[in-house]
Amino acid sequence: MPALPDFHPRLHAGQIEFPVHHMRGGTSTGLVLWEAYLPPQQDLREELLRHLMGVPQTGAQPGNRQITGLGRGPATSNKVFIADVEQHAGQARLVSTLAQLASEHGHIDWSVNCGNMSSALQLWGIDTGLLASESFGPQEVSIRNTNTGVITTSRMTQLADSGYATAAIPGVHGAFPAVDLFLHDPVGAKTGKLLPTGSVQDVIGAYTVSCVDVAVPMVIADAAQFGKTAQEPIRELEADAAFMAAIRSVWIATGLRMGLRRRDGALMTQDELARSETIPKFCIIGPAQAGGNLAARYFTPQTGHASLAVSGGCCLAAATLIPGTVAHAIARQVAPVTGEYGEFQVGIENPAGILDTTIVARQVDGQIGILSAAYRRSTQILLRGHVPLYQASQQLQAWFRELN
Repeated sequence: MPALPDFHPRLHAGQIEFPVHHMRGGTSTGLVLWEAYLPPQQDLREELLRHLMGVPQTGAQPGNRQITGLGRGPATSNKVFIADVEQHAGQARLVSTLAQLASEHGHIDWSVNCGNMSSALQLWGIDTGLLASESFGPQEVSIRNTNTGVITTSRMTQLADSGYATAAIPGVHGAFPAVDLFLHDPVGAKTGKLLPTGSVQDVIGAYTVSCVDVAVPMVIADAAQFGKTAQEPIRELEADAAFMAAIRSVWIATGLRMGLRRRDGALMTQDELARSETIPKFCIIGPAQAGGNLAARYFTPQTGHASLAVSGGCCLAAATLIPGTVAHAIARQVAPVTGEYGEFQVGIENPAGILDTTIVARQVDGQIGILSAAYRRSTQILLRGHVPLYQASQQLQAWFRELN
């Protein structure tokens, strides 16, 4: 059980109150919830998450500002991790399941992981007491993500004064507890293939793109094809209706070509891809201008990202190592991959600064093999406490009363 006192679902003045950690991980914010406290029924779980985040239970609500919950509008601030601890090879390991919500409708996407919010999980586990905390030095824990099957190692460094080593990252003002995240065997997270279409380049209408699946499936396009430079402010790109329509048509077509699937294993339809909040990711890229190896503007895909998701950054960095891809052609001063595993640093310019990534790769018989991808994030607890559920259904109320 968690070490935090009274940190469990409770009835207060006749009102159900649910325990949450509201956290920042990298440049994303959201909730982390303990699996043991959630209803086992999927419909009740999803109802609970909608209450907590302030999104519609059914239908659509255009312009919803989420003023009844803890969500904040864009996809990067509408994430919920359901987490637990399991034993693996004699060690405690975190298990994470990401629920991706959207402000204007009640559909919840369970198909992808989030590299940014994953950086909040180790601190959550330590704070709740579900993970042991050493007195000082580096502390590592593995994280198994159920959405993708990806195994990540999270590392924080405990200082002798009980604080944590800190880091400043692009998109976040100030230094906060540092987290190094290592993605192991990240190739084919959703499709099982490094190149989901089987080609380093695909032609979709008037556009030539590369589809790569490292941590997440992503479509990479030369910004110049859209009359852009990959230096534009995200709001300017989002306001360009013709541009947004063009990239939508491309991600739908490539999603079909990649054979992207829903969580239940069924192939995603054209309509599902058009509505998808999570896959495929999309980016336009151009030459670097501020000290990186290339520049990018990243979409999730429906909305632009204020910086660059770390999972997408790792995918794009890996793509720069693959001869023939759009990213390989545009990136500058990236060392060629040899026959021995080596670490390759790729800096990706984005609206918030430069995301530094490290790809561990080698080339065998003309094929690129990727062992791991690493990135540095920071994290913080924004709030821990209980959220009253004012409009819980009778079924949800009944479940919590049985729990208590």
